[in-house]
Amino acid sequence: MKKSKGKLFVISGPSGAGEDSIIRGLKKFIQIEKLITTTTRDMRDDEVNGVDYHFISEEEFKKRLDSGDFFEHAQQYNDEFYGVTHQEIKRVRDCDEIGLWKIDYKGMLNVKKLMPEVKSILISAPLEVLEQRIRNRGKVSDEYVESRMVYTRDWLSHRGAYDFEVENKQGKLDEAIAEVLEIIRSN
Repeated sequence: MKKSKGKLFVISGPSGAGEDSIIRGLKKFIQIEKLITTTTRDMRDDEVNGVDYHFISEEEFKKRLDSGDFFEHAQQYNDEFYGVTHQEIKRVRDCDEIGLWKIDYKGMLNVKKLMPEVKSILISAPLEVLEQRIRNRGKVSDEYVESRMVYTRDWLSHRGAYDFEVENKQGKLDEAIAEVLEIIRSN
């Protein structure tokens, strides 16, 4: 595939859709540079600061927001802040790989206003599959699952704003990866 310097794609989906699994699968076929989001949420045990996210305090986030460091940002369902800096956009745009920006639908709507040329791909699955995947993550309360499902329904009500939608069917991850790969290659 011919490299496309500065080409960015948004990949987005509600909890359980499988965006991370698809991104890992894509790396087997194409060179990808993932935009690293800055967040105020706590780092999980399996995450690495500067690789999965840039983890900072809410105070630091607000300070950087006031100084204009962020290209886009939002406060999410969990009351935590997430954003991508201008520096991070430049870093990925300046590399020769395809840039993948994993972001929620609110961020995607902001990005499409600021950078309409960026193609957006929604990763979806049937609601019952998404709910089961959330439940399979470990010890989660019914309240947690229900709050995620409310957010998921809201998310999916914006599916028409995306340029493409790929359904990640249960047990068919390879098919979803192939479909996303084709979208990237043809755009």
